[in-house]
Amino acid sequence: MRTIKGLRWYIAGLLCLSTALNYLDRQTLALLASTLEKEVGITTNQYAYVVTAFLVSYTIMYAVSGRVIDWLGTRKGFGIFVGAWSVIDLLHAFARNVLQFSFCRFLLGAAEPANFPAGAKAVSEWFPMRERALAVGVFNSGTAIGACLAAPIVAWVTIHWGWRYTFVVGAVLSAAWAIAWMLVYRVPREHRRLGADELKLIEDGAAPAVKRTSVSLRRLLRVREVWGCILVRVLMDPISYFCIFWMPRFLQQERGFDLGMLGRYYWIPWVAGALGNLTGGAVPRYLTRRGWALGRARKTMMFVASAVLLLCFVAVPRVPSPGLSIALISLALFCTQNFCFMALPAETLPEEVVGSVTGFGGAMGSLVGALTMIIIGRVTKVWSFSPIFVVYSVFPMAAFFVVCTLLRNLGKAREIPA
Repeated sequence: MRTIKGLRWYIAGLLCLSTALNYLDRQTLALLASTLEKEVGITTNQYAYVVTAFLVSYTIMYAVSGRVIDWLGTRKGFGIFVGAWSVIDLLHAFARNVLQFSFCRFLLGAAEPANFPAGAKAVSEWFPMRERALAVGVFNSGTAIGACLAAPIVAWVTIHWGWRYTFVVGAVLSAAWAIAWMLVYRVPREHRRLGADELKLIEDGAAPAVKRTSVSLRRLLRVREVWGCILVRVLMDPISYFCIFWMPRFLQQERGFDLGMLGRYYWIPWVAGALGNLTGGAVPRYLTRRGWALGRARKTMMFVASAVLLLCFVAVPRVPSPGLSIALISLALFCTQNFCFMALPAETLPEEVVGSVTGFGGAMGSLVGALTMIIIGRVTKVWSFSPIFVVYSVFPMAAFFVVCTLLRNLGKAREIPA
């Protein structure tokens, strides 16, 4: 059978597509918030509860799904979870009140988090250490691509067919992806389309293939690098959730956007986010080829991104024009994704625990995110979005400090005895 040159990048593209569909599903509800307030009667506080229902199950299942992916394997585990979320996404089309939407979002939160530990594990299986940040950047750029596509798709489908069909579209696309994944994905040594030269490149610097036993969560939590990965997620994930679930609300509430305007302009920040994901991996890769150590290159990018994010978030609610708000939000999303924090487990830990650590870190990040959803709903109802932006502006620099203190050896996987 003929081999495919650069097959690992096709795998990264498939992971990018799954993440895009994942974020298309999430962004749909945020974009429909004002529409649902008019047609279903969901208030701002009730919307916060619906979002929290998603994040409660998301928190629990992020940790569980990472362990499940490590247990079942990337191919089977990922396919099962994506198939499940496509069915759940379809259920949203039949929801008629706050309780039903909360139930649907709770179920969706149980299925969708597997995307990220599965994607991180697939990257650790298919890419050498020096390319993992870029591969995660490609895979994670789907977050921005999905959110970017969500605005025009949701606006068009809602205007022409009605809001219920936006969930049907997402369900069909996710089901198609799950089928494609099961047909295409194999680990490198079992993939008949992978050439010998590329297999050698993928395994360059990797530990010899041996049968490994599972590593207990108690032992993982004794490792400094594991705590570094977890704390970075605790600090950075709430920013991502704020951008996903509340940024459209901010533009509508304080900048006068309607659904049509969101469809025309809200894709711009997410294009910037996608570029941030790619440059967050591509620039360090370029610098390492110029002789920089991987850790130095990655940390330099993180520091610059953190500093710019601080300035952007402080300025966004204070600028006078909607256009300038979009520009600053775009720069902020570029820097958030440029931090490339999803790559950290694959850059510091062996592949057999990448899924578990990614899952547990994501669970802690979504737990903090869930707690902030209720706070954001109450703060923005009584005051405005300004305090939220100010608080979040300092989180990235704190995450950079965590990387410097707990993840000092980026690019070198620490062996963890079973």
